[in-house]
Amino acid sequence: MAEKLKIVSLGGLNEIGKNLTVYEFGRDIIVVDMGMGFPDDDMYGIDVVIPDISYLIKNQDRIRAIFLTHGHEDHIGAIPYVMRSINAPIYATRMTAGLVRLKLEEHRLLDKVKLVTCEAGEIIKAGRFSVEFIHANHSIADAVSFAIKCPVGTVIHTGDFKIDPTPIKGKMMDLARLGQLGKEGVLALLADSTNVERPGYTRSERAVGASFDAIFKGCEERIIVTTFASNVDRLQQIINVAQRYGRKVAITGRSMENSIRVATELGYTEIPEGVLVDINQIKSLPKEKICIITTGSQGETMSALSRMAFSSHRQVDIQAGDRVIISASAIPGNENAVGNVINELFRKNAEVINERAGELHVSGHACQEELKIIHALVRPQFFIPVHGEQRHLKVHGKLAQEMGTPPENVIISEIGRVIELTADSAQLNGTVPSGRVFVDGYGVGDVGSVVLRDRKHLAQDGMIVVVLSLSAEDGGLISGPDIITRGFVYVKESEGLIEELRQVTLEALESCTSKGLMDWTAIKTAIKNALSGYLYKKTKRNPMILPVIMEI
Repeated sequence: MAEKLKIVSLGGLNEIGKNLTVYEFGRDIIVVDMGMGFPDDDMYGIDVVIPDISYLIKNQDRIRAIFLTHGHEDHIGAIPYVMRSINAPIYATRMTAGLVRLKLEEHRLLDKVKLVTCEAGEIIKAGRFSVEFIHANHSIADAVSFAIKCPVGTVIHTGDFKIDPTPIKGKMMDLARLGQLGKEGVLALLADSTNVERPGYTRSERAVGASFDAIFKGCEERIIVTTFASNVDRLQQIINVAQRYGRKVAITGRSMENSIRVATELGYTEIPEGVLVDINQIKSLPKEKICIITTGSQGETMSALSRMAFSSHRQVDIQAGDRVIISASAIPGNENAVGNVINELFRKNAEVINERAGELHVSGHACQEELKIIHALVRPQFFIPVHGEQRHLKVHGKLAQEMGTPPENVIISEIGRVIELTADSAQLNGTVPSGRVFVDGYGVGDVGSVVLRDRKHLAQDGMIVVVLSLSAEDGGLISGPDIITRGFVYVKESEGLIEELRQVTLEALESCTSKGLMDWTAIKTAIKNALSGYLYKKTKRNPMILPVIMEI
């Protein structure tokens, strides 16, 4: 029987984030990207969401390599958590490797992980796979697509991309190589679907530079700019325009400082002599000579811009007249957080300029016409849309059909589904373990759905603890019941209700002892059920009830 190429997405389908794709041929496995996702509003206390990698752990002796398309968190953020459990070399371009190195250092894993730096055009052998790095444009330097070859055929994995004819640094995406591969024959294309609903083309990053120039020109106030820390081309344009108008640049925010440091060391940003100053020095400069570049474009609570807005930043406090430029669009789900920060900036009489006022942000993802160009060049036999929610995947599937891919050759998969490819067939066949793993502080995976459900319950309805001391000999009440509430009612204002709860507890206890019950678990259940029913009837609330029995 002919060997098959198996492709499994453990993240990045029906969601934006935590991208991780597994390619499997015979005894060999390679992994493309290892991203994290951000928690939903109802994931109380969760810091990061990563893919379930139990399938990779089970097959770790078969993993030949990990390949990274670019350095965004939704493609590299899970690495420090995943690499605790599996051991395989990581291949990435210089900027991506620089950002990964920072993560590994922070988690004290740098000595344990082999990190190999590659250039566009290189081909890496990994078992029976060979992976070619192909230059792409995105909103971070050094993004690549991959041509993945194995005996079944060639698969193009685009990663996140757009086609930018006038990038700030480097060249346009290597469309010639994609066209060449298309002529040679491509078995399958896995392509970025994020912007598939948008017609036309994504604007060039250079469009933002002209907008910055207009905003800086003639401004007599302090200028504060927030953008994505990883967008080094954007940072370069801000630094260039600040220098043009005689402003010193100060950087604040940990991820921004890290990104600038890595980009400067690798030559992706060029900071003119004397332009960069320490954030502590800005107080000695006139306001018209200052430009602050900060994190916080997504309204993150602990980001530098948020701390400035809410007066908890050590070096910078927002002053009336400050011109705050938000050079980013809100990621879906972050709109409220961004709105809160903007409202606070207005409250402090700052001038806020965001993308509604002009071209202050351009996407890093391809729109419809660019996607059509890729489909026309690659001409894949099979198409698998990735990196998008259900609607993005379906719309991209239709676009592929418009470009000549037969409907039966468009495969819309789900996380954990196995796609099996031969030289002339593709089908969904079975599943592997998949899902979400929650990271809470240092704990990875120890907070599950039951804990989250309890946290949600506590957040919505509060908690009541009932404490009783019972005799070990006859089960008689020695002291209590004491009622303690948290997040339910303020005890002093609800003494009547608390007294009623004591009576209900006593009645439930009496009911158990009269039947000769000495089983503490049964008594706890009876108290819990009695209080729960009484409280719902009385208050229409369902607090968490914890009976505590001390045996004396």
